[in-house]
Amino acid sequence: METLEYLHNKMDNLEDLRGIVKTMKALSAANIHQYDQAVGALDGYYRTIEMGLHIVLKDYDPAGFNPPRPGTAHRLGAIIFGSDHGLCGRFNEDIARYATERMGAIPAEGTHRQILAIGTRVAENLEDAGERVGEVMPVPGSAAQITGLVERILITIDEWRETGNVHYVYLFYNHPLKRSGYHPIGVELLPVNLQRFHRLEEERWPSRSLPTYTMDRQILFQRLLDQYLFVLLFRACAGSQASEHASRLVAMQSAERALDERLEDVTMNFRRVRQSIITSELLDLISGFETTGSTDHTI
Repeated sequence: METLEYLHNKMDNLEDLRGIVKTMKALSAANIHQYDQAVGALDGYYRTIEMGLHIVLKDYDPAGFNPPRPGTAHRLGAIIFGSDHGLCGRFNEDIARYATERMGAIPAEGTHRQILAIGTRVAENLEDAGERVGEVMPVPGSAAQITGLVERILITIDEWRETGNVHYVYLFYNHPLKRSGYHPIGVELLPVNLQRFHRLEEERWPSRSLPTYTMDRQILFQRLLDQYLFVLLFRACAGSQASEHASRLVAMQSAERALDERLEDVTMNFRRVRQSIITSELLDLISGFETTGSTDHTI
């Protein structure tokens, strides 16, 4: 039978684990809010970039922008966001499986893909699925560090296009849901679907007159496009981070329930053993008293 000391130590350990889980829950909830705020702060800027591209492309057909090199195979580059840490359910497994399936369906050369993994855990899952990961970058530890990561990703994309003949660039990440959880999505970064900016003509312009510009159209177009890609990558990174912490929060809530149930079982067992010991001691005391009384009566 388990001793009182053993059960007491077990209860203390479970209480310690419960405290750790509670702390991780609080951190995950705070981080979700942090990354949601980061995404929300970019909404207005993203809208401004969209309207700027709409104006630049209003009477201009950029069909020749970023054409594939003739006579060469179209190679694929992929940026896949995951995590560096565990305890977040199937977060990395889900995005790795989704990205692998989507890459297999993209009309590009199937071999020698350029894959950039954000997070060591998702890189391991991609390699387990048979993909060759070319580079791994660490997940930013806070929203303030996302900008630096996005800048490094953009440099990597430029290198792919210049030296690796990469024509298609896709972005894969877990997008947070409003209530809870996430779902994997894929976004085609390059070539950019510029027709979507022409659809803004159907919307009412927020001011009475359309803006004008004086600088070279091609230069302005390229700079706006760079900012557009920056915002997409930033939002993907922040969304992935929010999804990771949401998944971890769900996992910690499940762990907390399991710990509560286990702690209740151990506590009941502790009380049962303690009551058994008390009962045994009382019976020994009564038996001793009866034996002493019987001896005194004989004398």
